[in-house]
Amino acid sequence: MAIRRIGQILVDLGFLTEDQRDLLLEEQQERPGELFGQVAIAAGLITDDQLAQALAEQMGMQVISLADVVIPPEVLGHITEPMAQLYRVVPVSFQNETLTIAMCDPQKLSTIDELRTFLGYDVRAVVATENDILEALDRYYALDSESVETLIAGMEQDDELLAAAKALEGDGAFDLTSVEALASSAPVRKLLNMVLLLAIKDQASDLHFEPFEDEFKIRIRSDGMLYEMVPPPRHLAFAITTRIKVMADLDIAERRLPQDGRIRLSVGGHPVDLRISVLPTMFGESVVMRILDRSVVMLDLDMVGMGKSVLAGFREVIRKPNGIVLVTGPTGSGKTTTLYGAINELNSIEDKLITTEDPVEYDLDGIVQMPIDPAIGNTFAQCLRSILRQDPDKILVGEIRDLETAEIAVQASLTGHMVFSTLHTNDAPNTITRLRDMGVPPFLITATLEAILAQRLVRKICKECKEQTQPSIETLAQLDLTPDDVIDRKFYRGRGCASCNNTGFKGRTGLFEFLTMNDQVRELINRGASTEKLRDAGMQTGMHPLRSSGLEKVFDGTTTIEEVIRETVSEG
Repeated sequence: MAIRRIGQILVDLGFLTEDQRDLLLEEQQERPGELFGQVAIAAGLITDDQLAQALAEQMGMQVISLADVVIPPEVLGHITEPMAQLYRVVPVSFQNETLTIAMCDPQKLSTIDELRTFLGYDVRAVVATENDILEALDRYYALDSESVETLIAGMEQDDELLAAAKALEGDGAFDLTSVEALASSAPVRKLLNMVLLLAIKDQASDLHFEPFEDEFKIRIRSDGMLYEMVPPPRHLAFAITTRIKVMADLDIAERRLPQDGRIRLSVGGHPVDLRISVLPTMFGESVVMRILDRSVVMLDLDMVGMGKSVLAGFREVIRKPNGIVLVTGPTGSGKTTTLYGAINELNSIEDKLITTEDPVEYDLDGIVQMPIDPAIGNTFAQCLRSILRQDPDKILVGEIRDLETAEIAVQASLTGHMVFSTLHTNDAPNTITRLRDMGVPPFLITATLEAILAQRLVRKICKECKEQTQPSIETLAQLDLTPDDVIDRKFYRGRGCASCNNTGFKGRTGLFEFLTMNDQVRELINRGASTEKLRDAGMQTGMHPLRSSGLEKVFDGTTTIEEVIRETVSEG
């Protein structure tokens, strides 16, 4: 049954005339993205209470006045402060394993589904006005906002949790029903939900849950660095890892073998994919969650941090009709993001784009993406062979790992395809040496390779606490600089503040070394020239080494000298 339009409901309830409704619809068209009810309130034609009544009528829900309700602390405890603020909901009652929540935008049915996933029990909604919700959030959560620290402190003093956990300790047989009951207990669910929401809010890339003999650590990787959270009680390690396995639909009875899974969440209206890796250790199961949040990934070449000349050169190369473009660097240097940005820019109705990845990290509209699975023989080489029979124009191969994949990539290029891929090498000239070491003949390298982009990621100085500083002579010496070389330069650092979790850094940007093939470089490759000679030739034709790219980011106040030293090596 189709849901009635809110404008018609307001007319039926007598809150608007038909003429007023039509005028508001015209007004709404001029304000894209704004809801009809908000347009009507802004025009002064209806009140918050009237809109709440109409929304309740539309969704078949009840209306509630939160000002007239006293919510018990045990009910409030079902939803943590971060979750309540994120979803703009207030828990009202809890009966028969059903939580009733008040919300001001009941059309967002996804909110109810997401809360069911997080909380593990049924959720029912009632409608309140927006002002009512905001006042209730301030009244109930602002003064006594629960944090991970206070939650963990409470769990340490919970005798029932301790007794239940102790009963399940050990490597012998255990009762699956008891395990699931402990893993689904309110404190365990609440802690895991809070840690997950905190990590997603901080745009973290990974969450680590690590059991040791005397403690259970939770660490968050943010901006490439690991930070430790307040550790939960050691006896809850089993319950927390089991809860994660339940959410990922893994075998909770299997504790001896590694397992991989995924959890699909929708947080605040956007999808978040969690890749789960479970590894048995001496003291329990270590769990790592890779957080793939499409909303924070910039699939835009303008946003990755390339300088104007590198960006112009890279854009020119990726638009060539055929050839190979390689992006190189260590794990976690942003290679995949750069390649996603490239193929996203090339994504048009005229071209067929196919990728093969391990695994597919982000779904891209209009692009055919194929995951590899070596366990069943579906390797990069095998996938690439099959892709060539799909009439592609441009191909992305997640990684060239062996000669077989390299040879097929070369053949694909020679037959008129543009191939993008990655290699794990330290810099651009070393990539040519790696291809030769793999067994790719030099004449095929020169015939197909168009460009190599080497990259690293450095942390950006937090804008909220940025301040001027003066590096030491020793620090400058690591970059082959003297105080006289930088006498007119200004250097900055982050002092540390609440915005950046007292790290002094927020976000990351790329350093790039771009080597394009020309006659001189191709001649050197055919002669089997050394990496040093290839590097010299590249620099003569305008290639800026990674460290030089880093110095540019230091001098413009984007990052610090220490970050550049950590991520790059001297060209000497």
